[in-house]
Amino acid sequence: MGFSPSFSCSAMGALILGCLLLQASNSNAQLRPDFYFRTCPSVFSIIGDTIVEELRSDPRIAASILRLHFHDCFVRGCDASILLDNSTSFRTEKDAAPNANSVRGFNVIDRMKAALERACPRTVSCADMLTIASQISVLLSGGPWWPVPLGRRDSVEAFFDLANTALPSPFFNLTQLKAAFADVGLNRASDLVALSGGHTFGKAQCQFVTPRLYNFNGTNRPDPTLNPTYLTELRRLCPRNGNGTVLVDFDSVTPTAFDRQYYTNLRNGKGLIQSDQELFSTPGADTIPLVNQYSSSTFVFFRAFVEAMIRMGNLRPLTGTQGEIRQNCRVVNSRRIRVVENDEGAVSSI
Repeated sequence: MGFSPSFSCSAMGALILGCLLLQASNSNAQLRPDFYFRTCPSVFSIIGDTIVEELRSDPRIAASILRLHFHDCFVRGCDASILLDNSTSFRTEKDAAPNANSVRGFNVIDRMKAALERACPRTVSCADMLTIASQISVLLSGGPWWPVPLGRRDSVEAFFDLANTALPSPFFNLTQLKAAFADVGLNRASDLVALSGGHTFGKAQCQFVTPRLYNFNGTNRPDPTLNPTYLTELRRLCPRNGNGTVLVDFDSVTPTAFDRQYYTNLRNGKGLIQSDQELFSTPGADTIPLVNQYSSSTFVFFRAFVEAMIRMGNLRPLTGTQGEIRQNCRVVNSRRIRVVENDEGAVSSI
């Protein structure tokens, strides 16, 4: 039996949210939720089944796929450039400092793409596949559903240098965070606060946490915003001079669930990384009321998250004859293969 999504909020709430956001998703005429309706109607089922199967052995994969999508979109838009391996023409974004030995899930993406190529050859782009996979990953973890705008094509190059500068650092203060988001076109406080809510599940390595615990900003003291009890717990998990690759839950309360607990943690001084806690602990910040709102209402958080995800997914998409539809997400197509797409989204090769 194929993947069949079930709503995590009430049926009425989901219906209202879906209607509101269907209108929002259609605001970008280049992308539309029904793009594969005729050419690959099984696309959601194939992607969903692949994730469900992987979740049986890897409960982290949902958060990892969402993170892959974020790290793709922040570097020249959502074009699947992060999935490309090294070539003679460019250096892979996987080697950039924010991604090296950190982003993961590429083997799952490979299996997903192989299944789609068997069902719908040369039809579904890796960029759209990753966007759909992130939405299904959120849904399977208890988060919201939304109509994903589709029709992206894949980049034929990677952007190693840009990946080193465009992706927000876990050590950023609020000013730096806002600048990083604004640089890619996400200039609303709600974009920053809602998308940061993706840290409501998944894990981070100790190397991104340890400076807060022992030598915050060169003070040789812990970050003063850390809850004392949480500080003790984190020092146990991430000892000074310990193994920096040890993993720690972003949310120690509901570590695999996509929910609003992340924001409650921030209010309690229990944000895992500095850039998260800055949203609530920066004096007078306009992000504080949003943290309070999302902490108090699942519906309000989900609505803001969906709106921000759609905005992020619409950043600089390659459409029409731009880019290509990769057959293997790791490599650019052979130049002997040219994909032609008609107005209905049907594709053929020449």
